[in-house]
Formats: sequence, C-alpha cells, structure tokens
Amino acid sequence: MKKTNLFPTIFAFLVIISLTFPAAKAQQVDQARKILDATGVKGGVVVHIGCGDGRLTAALRAGDSYIVQGLDYDAQNVEKAREHIRSLGLYGKVSIDHLRGAGLPYIDNFVNLVVSEDLGDIAMGEVLRVLAPNGVAYIKKAGEWFKAVKERPAEIDDWTHYLYDASGNAVAKDSVVGPPRRMQWVGSPKWARSHEHSASLNALVSANGRIFYIMDEGPKDSIQLPAKFFLTARDAFNGTVLWKRSLPTWYNHLFPLKSGPSRLTRRLIAIGDEVYTTLGINAPLSAIDAATGKTIRTYEDTGTTEELVSVNGVLFVVVNPDREPVDYKQENANCWKERDRASKRWGWDETVDKLMAVNAGTGEVLWSIESKITPMSLAADAERVVYHDGEAVVCLEHGNGERLWRTPVERSKLIPTGWSPSTLMYKDVVLFSGQKRSLVTLSAKNGEKLWDSKLHASGHFCPEDVFVIDGLVWSGDIASATPRSKGTFTGWDPRTGDVKREFEPDVNPFAIMHQRCYPSKATEKYLMPSWIGTEFINPRTKEWEIHHWVRGGCFYGMMPCNGLVYAPSNSCACYYQSKLAGFNALAPALQKKRSAPSDADRMQKGPAYNKIANRKSQIENTNDWPTYRHDPARSGHARMNVPVKLSQAWETELGGRITQPVVADGKLLVASVDTHTVHAMDAASGTKLWSYTAGGRVNSPPTLYKGCVLFGSADGWVYCLRSSDGQLAWRFRAAPHDLRTMSYEQLESVWPVSGSVLIQDGIAYALAGRSVFLDGGMRMLRLDPLTGEKLSETIMDDRDPRTGKNLQSRIQQKKMPVALPDVLSSDGNFVYMRSQRFNMNGRRAVIDPEHQTDQGGEGTHLFCPTGFLDDSWFHRTYWIYGKNAGEGWAEWSVPARLVPSGRILAFDDANVYGYGRHPQYLCNSSVLEYRLFAADKKFDPGRAARVAKAKIPENTVNWKNRAMRPESELSAVTRKWMIEKPQLIARAMVLADRTLFVAGPPDIVDEQKIWGRTLEPQVQAKLKAQSAALEGQQGSLLWAVSASDGEKLAEYKLKSVPAWDGMAAANGRLYLSMKDGRVLCMAGK
Repeated sequence: MKKTNLFPTIFAFLVIISLTFPAAKAQQVDQARKILDATGVKGGVVVHIGCGDGRLTAALRAGDSYIVQGLDYDAQNVEKAREHIRSLGLYGKVSIDHLRGAGLPYIDNFVNLVVSEDLGDIAMGEVLRVLAPNGVAYIKKAGEWFKAVKERPAEIDDWTHYLYDASGNAVAKDSVVGPPRRMQWVGSPKWARSHEHSASLNALVSANGRIFYIMDEGPKDSIQLPAKFFLTARDAFNGTVLWKRSLPTWYNHLFPLKSGPSRLTRRLIAIGDEVYTTLGINAPLSAIDAATGKTIRTYEDTGTTEELVSVNGVLFVVVNPDREPVDYKQENANCWKERDRASKRWGWDETVDKLMAVNAGTGEVLWSIESKITPMSLAADAERVVYHDGEAVVCLEHGNGERLWRTPVERSKLIPTGWSPSTLMYKDVVLFSGQKRSLVTLSAKNGEKLWDSKLHASGHFCPEDVFVIDGLVWSGDIASATPRSKGTFTGWDPRTGDVKREFEPDVNPFAIMHQRCYPSKATEKYLMPSWIGTEFINPRTKEWEIHHWVRGGCFYGMMPCNGLVYAPSNSCACYYQSKLAGFNALAPALQKKRSAPSDADRMQKGPAYNKIANRKSQIENTNDWPTYRHDPARSGHARMNVPVKLSQAWETELGGRITQPVVADGKLLVASVDTHTVHAMDAASGTKLWSYTAGGRVNSPPTLYKGCVLFGSADGWVYCLRSSDGQLAWRFRAAPHDLRTMSYEQLESVWPVSGSVLIQDGIAYALAGRSVFLDGGMRMLRLDPLTGEKLSETIMDDRDPRTGKNLQSRIQQKKMPVALPDVLSSDGNFVYMRSQRFNMNGRRAVIDPEHQTDQGGEGTHLFCPTGFLDDSWFHRTYWIYGKNAGEGWAEWSVPARLVPSGRILAFDDANVYGYGRHPQYLCNSSVLEYRLFAADKKFDPGRAARVAKAKIPENTVNWKNRAMRPESELSAVTRKWMIEKPQLIARAMVLADRTLFVAGPPDIVDEQKIWGRTLEPQVQAKLKAQSAALEGQQGSLLWAVSASDGEKLAEYKLKSVPAWDGMAAANGRLYLSMKDGRVLCMAGK
C-alpha cells in the first residue's frame, strides 16, 4: 500500500481501483451522476480540473449538498464556462477559475472529490494534499478512470456525544488537534441570537467526516421574534452544508441566559453514518441517514427523549412522555433575576423517568426500567450503565438492565436547568460530581467508595470540568474573576486520589474574568479550558497557550475532533473587534511553510493596461456617488439636492444579493455579491452596459476613479477595470498565496479583500486577510490606482511590532488590539479599520486598546465595531460616530450613551443622522425600540461626565429602571430632533443636501408593549408578521425627512426591502439596491 502525507506526522493509504466508464457521448448529467455514483461522494466540495465549457462542471452539482469549482488553464474556456453556469442561475454555488502552474488553489485536507481527464503538470501528490480524509480523486488515464481514496488516519477522532462518548469523559483521542493557526472554514450564522436568553446552539457532535448540530437560526433583529430551529449537517473538513431539517417545535428560545437547559445537549448523538435525535421537543427518537438527512427509523415508545448515549450498537434512552413544554415568559426585566427564577422553577422535579436499552439497528427494546434519573448523570461503557437516582449512584448490567450495585452519594438539593451533576466512567472507576466543587470516586465493580475530594472551582452556570487524561483525573481552578482564580491544575490518581501532578499558568494574562458559560473540553494531548477564550494546556510539559480571540457558543462551547477545533457562533461582546465571529473550524500549524511570493508573480496586466483616459477624479464631483457611502469618510452624505416628490424612473433586475450602488460619469455600478460579478448600467436609463466576473465574492461596491473601476474580491485580488467597457487593466494579488477555503458557504481566499477599495490622496488602500491571529495575519497594501504598482505592504500578525511579544499581552479590560478586517475609511489624517487608526503610510498609529469613554478629538470617525457590512443586526453592536468601541458585558453599550450611535448613520459638517436604540434600552435588554434622530457631532465631556456619575440601579441589565430616569442621565448626546418609534425599520439611509432619505420594512411590533406576553396567540401572530416583513413579504417604506427639523416630507411604498445600506444619491436622483436583486432609480416628478 502506498503511503501519503495527510496531516503533519500522519500517514494515510492510497487505494487505487481501476474502473471503466461509459461512452463519451453520454449526456453531461448522466455522466456526472455516474461519476458521483462511482466515487460514492454524496456532498461536499467537488473540483473539476480541465472544466472546458463548464457543462460537466455544472452537472456535478447534483444537489444543494455540493459546492463545485471548475479549473482550466485556458482563459477562453474559463469565460465560456462562467457564461454557461451563469445562464443556469448556479453561479456562486458553482464557480470557475483560471488554473496556473502545478499547484491547486486549496488548503490542505479540504476537497471531497477531484475529477480530471487530464491533470497536466499537477502531480498526484498535490491532488492528495488537497483531498479531505475519505476524499476521492477520479482521474482518467489511458482511456480508463481510476479512483484514489485518501484514507482517514487513525490519529484523528470523532466526537459522537456531548461529552465525547457515552463514558462522559470529554477527551478526544485526537493527536492532531493543536493550538489554532489556520482557518479551515467558517460558516453562518455570524452571530448567535442573544446573550440574555437561551443559547442558539443546543447540541453538536461529529462522526465519519461530518458534523451535526441543532441551532436556532431565527432573526437576529430581535430575540422576541420566533425561533427557527434546524438540525444541520456539514462536511467536517470544508463546512459544506449537506442537509438541514426544520424542527418545528423545540425549547422556548426566550428562556433566560446561562440557564441551559443542560439536557438539550444530550438529545443528539452520531455514530458512523447514522444520527440519533428527536425531531421536536416532545417527539420520539429517530435515526437519520447522516449523508442525506432522511429518517431511517423512529423508535417506538420514546416520546420526549430527554437524554441518550450509545455503546456498541445499543441506545440508552431516558424517556419522559409526560413532560410538558416549558411555558416560560419574561417577568423581570433583570436577566439575572430571570435566570435565578427560571432555572429553579423548571429545575429537576424528581419525576420518574423510563430508562430504555434499544437496539439501534432494529429498534428492539432490550430492557427498560423506571427510576428517578438525575439530569446529565447517565453514562455507559461496554459492561455497565450508571446514573444517579437522586439519592445514590446506580449501576446496571449493560445487557439486561439488572442492578449490580447502588451506593448513596449526596447531591445538591436543587438541580437547576443550567448547572448539573456529571458522571465519568474510566476503566474500573466511576467518578461522580453531584455537588458543586465535589468529587466522589467509586469502584465500578462493586460501588465501593474509593476516595473523595474537593474539586477546583470551574464552571459558570454549567456542568463543572472533570477529565481523565494520561491516567490522571484533572480539575482546574478557572471559574472566578472575583476573587480571581489562580489557574492551578491538579491531577489525581483515579484509584487512590493521590496528587500526582500540579501546576499553575506560565503565561500572563492567563485570565481576567470568569470561565466561559460552557464546560471545557480536552484531547489526549491538551487540556482546553474555556476560561477567556480557548486555552491549550499541555499537562505533560505544563505549558499554556492562550487564544482569547476565539470562543465557542454559549452553553455548548468548543468541539475538538477531526484534527480541528470547532468554535460555534457566539453572542459575546468581549473582544468583538478581535474575536472570530461565525461558526469556525480551526486547524493547527503546518510543518512546511510556503515561500513568500514575488510582486511580479502577484501582478497581472490586462488588455486595458495604460489605455484608460486620464480623467478628473470622480471623487471630486459632488453630484456623483463614486465610492461606498459617497466618500472616503463613508459619510453617506451627498451635497446635491434630490427632489422630495419622486417617481420610479427605471428598474433593472440583476437577481441575487447586490451591494449599494455607486454612480459616476453617467454610469451606475453595483456588485452581485454571490455571483462574483460587477455590473455596469447606464445611470439615466438602467440599460446594462457590461459585467465582469472575478474569482470570488465582491461584498461591497467598487470605487470609480479617473476612468477606473477598482474593487477587491474574496479571491484575494484587487482589480482595476476600464470604466468605459469593463476590460481588465490590472489586478494585484493582495493575498500572499492563491489558496481557497470555505467562507459562509462559498469558496474564498484564505486572505479575502473587501470590495470597496479606499482611494485617498491618489493612493489605493486594500486589506487582505481574516484575522491577525490566523494564516500569518493580515496585509495592508498601498497601491497606485492607475498602474497597480505596490507602494507598500504592512503585515499585521499575532506579534506586537514594538516588542515581538504576543499581541494578547496588550489586553486591557475586555479589549485587545483590533484584529479583524473591515471596509477601510479615511478622513485624510488617518486610515481607519473599525476603531483602529493607521497612519497614511499604512502602519498602525495606535496598537494598544483605548478606553470606551475616550471619545472626541483627533481620530473621531464613523465606524462599526463588527464591520460596516454586518447586516445581521446583532443586538450588541451598532455604528458609532466617535473614536472607540466598548467591548464586554457592561462596556459594549457605553459609547452609544456618549456619542451619536445607531444601527445606521450618515453625517454632514455639523450633525449626525441616524436610526438608533432609545437610550433606555442601551443595556443588556431583550427589548429593542428605536428612534430616528439628528444629533450634534461634537462630543460633550460635561454631559458625558453627568451620564457616568448617574446612579441607576441595575444600570447594565434593567431597561425598566433606566426608563424611569431623565434622558440627561442616560445619554450625553445633544439631539436636534427625534421621531420616536418610526413605523419603519431603517435598512438604508442617505443624506442628500438637507433631506434625509430612509428606507426599510414596516415596524409592526412595539416590543415594550408585548414584553412578557409572548405566549399570547395574538402577540405570536404579530411577531410572525414582523418576521415576514423583515424578509420582504410586506415590501418597504421610503421616507423623505427634513434634515433641519425632522418633519416627514414624503412617504413611498416599495415592492421589496432595500439591501443593507443599499441606497445612493447622485445627479439629483435616488438609487436603491433591493433585497430581491433589483436596482431602482427614483427621480423627481
């Protein structure tokens, strides 16, 4: 057998099977189906090398579970294939790119299927490098097709249960998982729904190269809106969504924060090619095909399965068919008091459950008993099943359910919904923690008590941490911020309780706050405590490594398996200018580093190079809108007038998700984000003029400059086109290498570039990368916009450039140096990326975090802590006209109390105009109501001091208390006018001279009035209607408002809702990009 390199130090086997293939004249769809049948690939990433006209490439996307990319050496074939796939409406899910050289443009261990009739100069070793474990190469040689399978190595592991397996020991047998250095993939959603209510992610497991999870994917606009729970399957190595199943009924999503319920984590397991879960909160247990999502069988008499584990083909199921759904509704505006109330009210009621042993393959009930079963206490191995019955630990025989022994062990009187006991089985011992900070160890043979001990403080309203690694029982002191835990880890002998190993952290700052609200995880090599972020601790060498820039989702946490670390979407505001968002899969470092590219290799000249007329900069033309939000400062302000009386002049349909339009020199340009295409239209008539397709998403509009169209792409390149005809002048690869990963369900460069390139003082600024902490960091480039010549390149990585120390050493409070990209802006003095200031030479002017109360003065600018393009309406973020963001539980809302802030803003020389939260809701509130306003730009230190000194009880958590105080104690902002609770939700805003145009869907629900009434049918109907309106089912409203006094001058009804920030004003007209893919022009009557 031939060995092949899969991961560092890992060997896999290559299996070659000679196969024959039918005649070449077969239809492309039939040929694609035969290829997929022959290879057994049922979803994931498919790469077609030598794609030709793209017809077979398109056919290889046999369903929604496939992401396909065709590659070809011939540029003409690339264009033909792109045109064919666009004609099918598939572009994005199927894409085409130009292949150069002998390397494939993908990260390691990523692709599920490579198909090629001619590999050319590409070596088979290169094909194997990009293949994921169990990935297939289907290659034609000498007229025959050969199938090569990259076998899954033994050194990586599954994670089949909440706590790894049925034993309850959350330790993966995975020697590849290590400190995160690379992005393997990132997927949606960008944020979990709420911090003040039940976590969005309820369960997550992995088996046989796939991951499975249950998540609420309802609207982020408000947690009051209805939940949308799904059971989702993704490919473990590239994140492709393989299938989704809706769960129409699930747990009450408004249940308070940090309250679990912990049992939801144990409703999902995966073994091999089957998934076991309930398809509703009171539904019976079902077995589901892991590849297709189809139900294989449903198990009788398992209604309201609350927990399950599996060993050797037997399911051990805790069932309570009499369990009623939780009829929770909010009663106290203080989320902490609600947590205390609800977690007790719906805590364990000591009802009698049924414990069943079921043959997983046939559904046969092998045995069943009735007993009280303490939540989360069930564990099993090949010989025994153990649980706590409220008074004692009980051990049953695996095969027949007969009691082997019962040993009384005390437990906490109250078992709330969040914290719970834990049981761990290891060889011949059973470890049980039934009271906080306690551990009792019993003999698995006879239940004899062996030893007990006080555990270190761990857990934050969640199960506490106990692991067995290297034959030692481990506990760590990581729970507390005040008094601060020491970080001590102790390893006991599991049979005697003797301390065998103990150590404290060797890094600083190892922690400045309480443990995350989820249990820690581990592998056989590393403890992974969930303290601030994701720490890696080697218990043998006693070395720590901190990663405060990545966290798991509340309630569940992280999952280490498949050689990767999975970090689900979170709702934390700590470090959110530096911490990863989205559902992330992170890989360890590669042993072999790639050589740095030359600038010559990164520069490509097109047919229009040096053939663009030298025109006056369109940015200086005040009647145009030549760049994102009009100008480098991203003001959203055009100084020319747009009439208030408007009618539709034209409409052009592009389809899909489109960006804000830009307008200059008689042309309107807009990017179709997911089809990677920039479109040019005649601004007067909407006639399509030309289009250009890049190699990845274009997430924001281009910049028009001196007859050039400049934009960045998620393929890692900066492009310059000739405005007159869309011909390429030049492109420069801002990314250091041409490598693709999966990002939010499409292929993108490891180092993407935002669409909107900043032009300031004749220099183009572009930023490539995802995080300073991953893949070598981010790169700030300064380019000549006319020639593409690189003027400078600054690399920002995980080192402080002044000292060489880890950048995390600069942490202050719950902030660290800004580490995430955004659309760049500039006021001519600095370039900005979120709150980060750069000098005009592209180097950071400030690195250390600045305090959230430091506002006003030099460095004041418009920014969003989570990025201008974040259209999720995550409840803990907003736009700021100021200097610094607030990050953390109590800090995120502070800037909004001091300076003009809102969901969307525009500004002129004197004022800021916005749609923002009423100050009483600027706290950790589940009620969100808004106002439209104009405010003075100037920061008022005196008013800010009065706000800081105001003594408001429960100021960070109780909107009702804040509502009783005068606004002078709530906000330092001087507002010129306000429209309270406008009947639209602002999704787009433009200031045209003295008229403010605002557009968005209707606002149907007054959240203050319906608070605490969400169980009422009429309120539920209103909330459903609001969700439908946000999706565009009720169209939208366009308002014209006087910028001087807030008087509403006109209102228009639109058929769809605008794209996020999708409006521009130019040459006396208003242009809107709509969510349904249309571009509208509104002109004076």
